[in-house]
Amino acid sequence: MQTGRALATGPGFSVGVVTCTDDHAGWSPVESTRAHAVVLPSRGLFRRLADGVGVDLDPTVGYVSVPGAEERFAHPHGGDVCTAISVSSRLWQDVAGDQRPMSAIYVDARLDLAHRRLLRAASGLDRDYRLAESLMALLGLVASRSSAAPVPATDGGSAADRLLVARARAAIAADHPAARGLLPLAASLSASPYRLSRAFSREMGVSLTHYRNRVRVGRALDRLSSGDTAGARLASDLGFADQAHLCRTIRTHVGHTPTEVRMLLTT
Repeated sequence: MQTGRALATGPGFSVGVVTCTDDHAGWSPVESTRAHAVVLPSRGLFRRLADGVGVDLDPTVGYVSVPGAEERFAHPHGGDVCTAISVSSRLWQDVAGDQRPMSAIYVDARLDLAHRRLLRAASGLDRDYRLAESLMALLGLVASRSSAAPVPATDGGSAADRLLVARARAAIAADHPAARGLLPLAASLSASPYRLSRAFSREMGVSLTHYRNRVRVGRALDRLSSGDTAGARLASDLGFADQAHLCRTIRTHVGHTPTEVRMLLTT
């Protein structure tokens, strides 16, 4: 079952939250989109099929729909929650130009932060400026990501490698004990470390090391947005060597210190 909740609307755009509690591995009937839309998962994992390419979606991979696109979805992992942003063709063109966007996009930590700031702005009162500026910042990042290399890669990979990468992503998302290092992760997936490392970088456009840190930074953003100020405990809980290691990683991925991130997400 799918439910939607509108958060905010404005000239040429709407922002809402879609919650799906379906639990089926098969593809849904074909759905046709009517507007440009950006969909960013907040929780859970599901699959999307568009242009003959199936993509595994989670908080690190979102997608862009264009008018007339035909999509199908599968939810083999249960429920999920997404932010759905619909924008007019004119507004999308103002931001992204005439280039047709890539369907799936890698959601790095900077885009993740912009997503969280948009949701916070949508719940506030200043929708004419704060919400609009948050939306423009997010769309600008989406446009830049969607003009980069496709995710997953469209050349050089195999179905077996795509499945391997999907399983690695799932293990990292679940914080499986084997996901604490490349060698144990590869062993748990019955693959060589060399093959896993190469396949992951090719399919996702980032290394396994970078991806795992991206996921950990996302968990740190969850804690910081709730006002967590215990840096040493946070570093320990998320598996960083110490607080300094946590701070360096967050600043590398987000461009802000943990203190700055907390202020951006709580003020």
